[in-house]
Amino acid sequence: MMEPGVMSAQHVRQVLLFFAFLGGSSVLSETWSYSVAEETETGSSIANIIKDMGVGDLAARGARIIFDDYQPYLRLEPETGNLLLNKKLDREELCGTSEPCILHFQVLLENPLQFFQAELLVEDINDHPPTFLEKLLFLNISEGAAPGTSFQMDNAQDLDVGINGIKNYTISPNPYFYLKLKDGGKGRKYPELVLNGPLDREKEPSISLILTAMDGGPLPRSATALIQVEFVDVNDNAPEFERALYEVQVPENSPLNSLVIKVSATDLDTGVNGDISYSFSQVSGDVRKTFKIHPISGEVHLKALLDFEVIQSYTINIQAIDGGSLSGKSAIIVQVTDVNDNPPEIVFTSLMSPIPENCLSEMVVAVFSVRDQDSGDNSRIMCSVQDNLPFLLKPTFKNFYTLVTEIPLDRESRAEYNITISVNDLGTPRLTTQHTITVQVSDVNDNAPAFTQTSYTLFVQENNSPALHIGTISATDSDSGSNARITYSLLPSHDPQLALDSLISINADNGQLFALRALDYEALQTFEFLVGATDQGSPALSSQALVRVLVLDANDNAPFVLYPLQNASVPCTELLPRTAEPGYLVTKVVAVDRDSGQNAWLSFQLLKATEPGLFSVWAHNGEVRTSRLLSERDAPKHRLLLLVKDNGDPPRSASVTLHVLLVDGFSQPYLPLPEVTHEGAQEDDLLTLYLVIALASVSSLFLLSVLLFVGVRLCRRARATSLGGCSVPEAHFPGYLMDFNGRETLSQSYQYEVCLTGVSDAKDFRFLKSVSPSHEVVTCVEENSTSMNGFGYN
Repeated sequence: MMEPGVMSAQHVRQVLLFFAFLGGSSVLSETWSYSVAEETETGSSIANIIKDMGVGDLAARGARIIFDDYQPYLRLEPETGNLLLNKKLDREELCGTSEPCILHFQVLLENPLQFFQAELLVEDINDHPPTFLEKLLFLNISEGAAPGTSFQMDNAQDLDVGINGIKNYTISPNPYFYLKLKDGGKGRKYPELVLNGPLDREKEPSISLILTAMDGGPLPRSATALIQVEFVDVNDNAPEFERALYEVQVPENSPLNSLVIKVSATDLDTGVNGDISYSFSQVSGDVRKTFKIHPISGEVHLKALLDFEVIQSYTINIQAIDGGSLSGKSAIIVQVTDVNDNPPEIVFTSLMSPIPENCLSEMVVAVFSVRDQDSGDNSRIMCSVQDNLPFLLKPTFKNFYTLVTEIPLDRESRAEYNITISVNDLGTPRLTTQHTITVQVSDVNDNAPAFTQTSYTLFVQENNSPALHIGTISATDSDSGSNARITYSLLPSHDPQLALDSLISINADNGQLFALRALDYEALQTFEFLVGATDQGSPALSSQALVRVLVLDANDNAPFVLYPLQNASVPCTELLPRTAEPGYLVTKVVAVDRDSGQNAWLSFQLLKATEPGLFSVWAHNGEVRTSRLLSERDAPKHRLLLLVKDNGDPPRSASVTLHVLLVDGFSQPYLPLPEVTHEGAQEDDLLTLYLVIALASVSSLFLLSVLLFVGVRLCRRARATSLGGCSVPEAHFPGYLMDFNGRETLSQSYQYEVCLTGVSDAKDFRFLKSVSPSHEVVTCVEENSTSMNGFGYN
């Protein structure tokens, strides 16, 4: 074993140390050399890379050994850093006759990415003896051969190289020949028999010799062959080739039976002694399987296809034999030239998938190596990936590349990439290998939930049942998994008057909204609140949307009559002069409805009258008018019953009773009304009886209400007097003026005021007059029945 840093005559190493930062990796160009003798036992320690290369924590850094031909000759113990022999090595199998036999490998550290270049020298041992392909050799020598004539013998072969190869030949002692070694070039030596003296076939027609070949190992090995020499009559000219050595180049893609070379030999003899035939002489099995020679023409043809990547050259020994058994020998060196017949190869060392979408640029996704078994430009390689992908290829060390991200990725735009790595050589024609890898992009929580609408408007009918589903909001999240699971919630209201928790609830899982209690349109027509959507990522992201709830009106309020007041102890009496023309406005019934829309559209109807044909009411504005001229026969006192009905479904209504007194003129003093008819008197008596019973039943409550009512009126009248106006009755409408414009109840706009006096008795007469909205003037007329001096009318 040769340790790093040891210099020897056989192994001279130049150490050039530099650091290259390519794709985030560190590459050292120093080559660490190790050696091992072939046939060394499996598990033998070769070196310790922790001591040699100065690296540690090999297991955490993902250390591995990669040979150029991807064979596991060595294995690494990450805990100790020892390089151990993974199997017995046979130098002859690995390198054949090539010398030295060096296996190149790399030490790869994945985290962080780092390469160390190393080589393993497989040293030869003398484990193969020399061999002769043929154990029995025949040699015919003319008895007329002159002393000093040499005869080339077939050399032995030894699979070992160097000092363990064949070093010497010897021949058994004999009186005719001695052995001479001839240099055949490229370190090859051929034995030649040299004639030591004249031959006499008649004395001794043949002789047997033993040829011994020895190698140069520490314990030399040898092989022998028997040479049978026959002395023949004089054929004193042996065939001679034109050249002692032929050299030819043949492309590896040459077809079968193609001509490799044609050899030629001549013989100065004539007749049978001059007839020449060609044949192979002492050639290897590979030669006999690959080539064939024509015995007459000397043409050498291909018998099998060539492969530069298997054998680059062949040595073919040939001989030419004449009819007198004399022969001449030559050799053909066939150089196989490379053609681009091997596509590049891709071998992946590591692949990371999935990768997070928020990874930084130039993150290492894959590490792979490429190679091409061809040579020259045919083995030069270029790598590329598709242009439309956010990935780059970076060369790192020797034939290694890294695939890195070019820009940060976005899983929501693309969750999977099919990356095709193309490897092209520079041969002619160019060959291409493609390998497709799939890289998944894992999700991170980088997208907040998004509502389908920025705001939602929901409608709910008032008087709804509790826990009523009123609508659903929805949000989506373009992330995946838990990052896309959304929880809905109500956000605190900024309005302190809005008790949101008592109005609305939300289903956290699906966004369904529920009304917790019955809603009242007259109390709350609309309200707004914010809803939040939060995902379950880490950190969680959220968004919000505005929800507006509109309460729809239901016809749950009956019309309310403002005039004439229906809660007075004595009904209000309207005065009608007997001289009134048909269509004379007697009075106007004023009513309101707290509902809205068509539920507040009011219509008026006369249900009952003392004189049915005398009065009529306008359905849309509540005006009571005379239908005809009055006559002396008409009763002086009339009672009208009117119905006020809204347009809801179902409709609601209220009734109002009017009392009309016929007078001859407003200049007469007001006298007690005469009895109209006996029937009318009976009706009045009956009404009086009902009134007495009602008053008796609620006397205590009524007195308390009257006292409270009078006190409030006095306060308001005092304030109104100071402001130059009239007191306003308590009602469900704001202010002291009511505007019915837009209610679609009246044909024109009216404003009315009810005027009361704090000192009037039960027989005070009051009525209202329409007031122009532009002037805001209210005229109040009071008539005290005790004075009876006249009537004021404006």
